[in-house]
Amino acid sequence: MDFFRHDKVYDFVKYSNYGFMVVLILIIAIVILFFTKGINLGIDFAGGSVAQIQYNSKEAPISDIRKLLNQNTFFKDSQITEFGSKNEIIIKFPFIKDANIDISDEIKNTLNKTGDFEIRRIENVGPKAGSELAKNGIIAIVLAIIAMMIYVSFRYEWRFALASIVALIHDVIISGAAIMVFNIDLSLDVIAALLTLIGYSINDTIIIFDRIREQMLSKKFNSVEFVINDAISKTLSRTLLTSLTVFFVIAILFFFGSEILKGFTLPMLIGSIVGTYSSMFVAPKLAILFGFNIEEYYAKEAKKQQKRQEKERLRKMYETGRI
Repeated sequence: MDFFRHDKVYDFVKYSNYGFMVVLILIIAIVILFFTKGINLGIDFAGGSVAQIQYNSKEAPISDIRKLLNQNTFFKDSQITEFGSKNEIIIKFPFIKDANIDISDEIKNTLNKTGDFEIRRIENVGPKAGSELAKNGIIAIVLAIIAMMIYVSFRYEWRFALASIVALIHDVIISGAAIMVFNIDLSLDVIAALLTLIGYSINDTIIIFDRIREQMLSKKFNSVEFVINDAISKTLSRTLLTSLTVFFVIAILFFFGSEILKGFTLPMLIGSIVGTYSSMFVAPKLAILFGFNIEEYYAKEAKKQQKRQEKERLRKMYETGRI
């Protein structure tokens, strides 16, 4: 299915100047958010406990709950937030080291005056386990990016490889920063979403770069800008269809799925948009800014072709016994 004419070439290189302005604004906003608001670490990384409580016949009386919890040493200064609906809440509190304390009974005894409720789940992560999970999460993202870097370095001219990796890091940063805007805790779900996004985003960029390489190898062009514009225009329908398919699926999960899915679906939702525009407007433009020269590329390809022909000539001479 094609939505755009194959014979029409759009000037994506020209429009990418506006794309870079958008990127600059987003990066500045992320830096400001990071230093003013910061990232809320979930219990996966910060350590602690979380309890999900649902009231059966009324809205959760958050002010009364907070007052009663502050009177208990174990739950003092707990964080209380609504979880999907007004009758359901999440309580986050420090990790209780005393193994003899039953957290479920302690919560029931503390909040028994607030009404009829049930405890849906309780999760505990010790501080040591949390720090190990944080370290492993960072290592996983870094290793994934390095693996992609090695792959594209062998597959493409180094300027295109570098451009794709910079665009990939840009996608991860912007998608990850979305959790600060929507007050979502950094958890293993977010890390899983970012790792998924790395594979999705690099795939879009590689499709376009493959087309650029095919165009350059099939016919000699004097302008790298024309080759890039032609390649992106030829793959535009495919790129948008793929991106929209992913976007709509993730959007359904985000808006109609459980609140617990937000940590995974939000970065993926933002990433499906960011990854698409970066593969069209950021990565190809970066290759030009890094100094890619189409004439030098053709000269290198000609030398490679000569070497291949020379090897083939020597092989034939060896087979015929003339060496």
